[in-house]
Amino acid sequence: LHLRPLWHQKDDRIKAHIFVCFLSFALWKTFGLMCKRAGLGDEPRRVFDEIKKICMVDVVLTTTEGKELKIRTVPRPDKPLQILLHKLGLRLPERLTKRIL
Repeated sequence: LHLRPLWHQKDDRIKAHIFVCFLSFALWKTFGLMCKRAGLGDEPRRVFDEIKKICMVDVVLTTTEGKELKIRTVPRPDKPLQILLHKLGLRLPERLTKRIL
């Protein structure tokens, strides 16, 4: 992770920037620990490079009435990526549902 000085105008922005950097660092270290516990080494960069291949696809279907239905799906990853996700204890959803907050 690279941290460099940024010239924020207000103290609140400086604190927010430092907080986001800390969260990023904590997340990276947690992911590294997950990789180590799964027997994948202690450097998560390669694992992260594999996981970032996961994508999401919107399938748009048109009904007979002319309305469009959009289904958001996650394609099934290839076998090596499935094994990697299994070792990390992660499961991909088959379909994503729309949530209203």
